[in-house]
Amino acid sequence: MAIKSAHILGMNARYKYTKKNPYSAKQYGFSKLKTKELLREHRILTAAVFHTFETLSDLENVNWETIPVPFVVKPASGSAGKGIIVIIGKNPKKLEWQTSDGEIITDIELNLHIGNILDGEFSTWGSTHMAIVEEMIPAHPDLIKYSFKGTPDIRVIVFNSVPVMAMIRIPTKSSKGKANLDQGAIGLGIDMATGITTYGVNGKSGIIAKFPGTKKSVSGIQIPEWNSILETAVKAAEAAGYVYMGADLFIHPSKGPMIVELNGYPGLSIQLCNKAGLKRRLERVEGLEVRDVKHGVKIAQALFAHDLTARINVEQGIQVIPTKPEITVFDDKNKPHLTDALVNTSRYRSAISEEYAQQLGILDIDDLLWRQQESIEGKVPVVEVKFKIKEKKQKTAMVVIKKLNKSKHKIELGRMDLQGFLIGDVGENSNQGQNQE
Repeated sequence: MAIKSAHILGMNARYKYTKKNPYSAKQYGFSKLKTKELLREHRILTAAVFHTFETLSDLENVNWETIPVPFVVKPASGSAGKGIIVIIGKNPKKLEWQTSDGEIITDIELNLHIGNILDGEFSTWGSTHMAIVEEMIPAHPDLIKYSFKGTPDIRVIVFNSVPVMAMIRIPTKSSKGKANLDQGAIGLGIDMATGITTYGVNGKSGIIAKFPGTKKSVSGIQIPEWNSILETAVKAAEAAGYVYMGADLFIHPSKGPMIVELNGYPGLSIQLCNKAGLKRRLERVEGLEVRDVKHGVKIAQALFAHDLTARINVEQGIQVIPTKPEITVFDDKNKPHLTDALVNTSRYRSAISEEYAQQLGILDIDDLLWRQQESIEGKVPVVEVKFKIKEKKQKTAMVVIKKLNKSKHKIELGRMDLQGFLIGDVGENSNQGQNQE
């Protein structure tokens, strides 16, 4: 699946969104220390800081032997993974440490590296040069088998309090155990609805279907604590005042998602990993009224469900449904109701009768997902609907329209909710349009 060029966000177009960030938010993109202070203030988890260095004289106050291993040495305002040393082991008999890429480093070399950081060798232009020593977050057990030594991290792009795109970056041997695409890590796109990986790139260019040197597919990996990851990213964006940003997170095995850093100018290779354009997604959430963090996540999962997810577990098979199936719809009390539906592949998103939505108790004007423009009825409500077709339960966003009030079928099923099914009446189905959303 190729990305449509009109949907791609380029460097120049990105400025349209980064300029929406207030000046007060931008400080957090340039200072990991300020970010950590903000996160602690808002009770958002982040790695503990063991030591900070502002001047060379601070080296007199550090005893490297007392810092718990593993730990990470990094610039307070670095970018692209530059200047980061990950210490994973200590020689009990000498002042020597082992790095994630297998090198042995002494306390003198650690001090020299701190000096280079303070000289500004790895820092973002115009920032204050400081160094941080912080705890290293171990890889989550569900992900460690895919990673070479280091800890995978999750990048989530947030705009208007809605997480619009995400990827996981997995350390490799060529990246020396660091989760950085510039240095050769693997990036995998993630379905926003399910947290399941979809496509992959090796470094910043090569598209891959399998992990290098293995038969393991890059698709179908379930990212643990997915909803919590998305909620944490949105909370961090709101705490910092960002309108548009990238949040980088680790998944601690016991504590859950932890923010690594916030980036007001996130890279654009995330589009390659997802085979989807950021521009299109940003346009779809711009101007939406987002009530709170959970609402923002709900919008993302309704808008950006990936059409590959229904095909990941192929052993479940493809089921055939008629063009006029009987489905089970659940009301606001989760009570099931049988109803007639119509398959309408000219629709991308499914639709529900206004009267039927009211009858089910799921049409609450004060608790809508959003409003969507319809060609005939204008701006109509969009509500969350739970239903079952065959044995497959789904939760989706449906537009609420009046024209179905007088129809025998109270629901029209669009393409978004038909993934994984074949339509039985092929002749009738083939005559229906294939409009894009």
